Amino acid sequence: MNLLEVDDLVKHFPIHEGAVLRRTVGQVHAVDRVSLTLAPGETLGLVGETGCGKSTLARCIAGLHPVTSGKVTFDGQDITNLSRSAMRPFRRDIQVMFQDPYGSLNPRRRVGSIIADPLVIHGVGTSQERRRTVAELMERVGLNPEHYNRFPAEFSGGQRQRIGVARALALRPRLIICDEPVSALDVSIQAQILNLLKDLQDDFGLTYLFIAHDLSVVRHVSDRIAVMYLGRVAELADADELYERPRHPYSDALLSATAVADPDAADRRERVILTGDVPSPIDPPSGCRFHPRCPRAQEVCAAEQPALEGTVPEGPVLEGPVLGGTAHLTACHFPIDQPADGGTR
Repeated sequence: MNLLEVDDLVKHFPIHEGAVLRRTVGQVHAVDRVSLTLAPGETLGLVGETGCGKSTLARCIAGLHPVTSGKVTFDGQDITNLSRSAMRPFRRDIQVMFQDPYGSLNPRRRVGSIIADPLVIHGVGTSQERRRTVAELMERVGLNPEHYNRFPAEFSGGQRQRIGVARALALRPRLIICDEPVSALDVSIQAQILNLLKDLQDDFGLTYLFIAHDLSVVRHVSDRIAVMYLGRVAELADADELYERPRHPYSDALLSATAVADPDAADRRERVILTGDVPSPIDPPSGCRFHPRCPRAQEVCAAEQPALEGTVPEGPVLEGPVLGGTAHLTACHFPIDQPADGGTR
């Protein structure tokens, strides 16, 4: 059974006008009919440009934003739009690690009390037991337990993110939503944090929803990768499959922009340059939302929204929000392995 299931999730933010007599004049289509599944112990990478709805989707899953429509199921139980009191038992199993290690920690509090907050809120252990647990967590994530009484400003960016990891791990959750946890760090520190997350997953059987805008980062930690564009999933596949055989033109463009260590390979790579700007989520395009920038777009792309569909290796065609297993799903009328001229690639 899947640990997490997201079915046709929609999140719109209303746009208000007027200081006194406020009226709704529009809405931001942040997330539009997204379906995902996540198996226990799996890491699902979620990538896309800034503003595509990745973090909004994560906050809806964690219950930090109310859902406009759709359904979120955790461990077989519907947790969509639960009240704060009803959601409280699930908080122990669903934790979030935030992007900015400088802004996610209260600068006026000592790191020991910051890490202990989840234990205090949920009434876990005595004060001595909590202090001992915090010391163990600090040591486990690579921090010196003797620095329990230091303030966040006394730590580097990488150390602050380790504090965030320890805080997320305090209640031994089953699912951790990693909201771009390494984007604000240097490359060398990124590798250390990614290796730490992988080790913790092996030790504690964690499940990750790993959000990033850099495909080269998620490749090393993800079992499957979902690519989002303007609030919708454009492609979802096994990590190696996506990197070796991207089917959606947007995924292909993202991969062509990733850094390559081999200079010769970089010279041989064909860079895909997208034209135009990302459309406004207030008034998204009709049909396929990528069609105004897509080099393969035809008339049908502007008229009809493509279904998220694809194949399982040596298996039947799948359609709709069936996102588990090894299916390679693409929301495109003319995927790359089916060229627009009807020939073969």
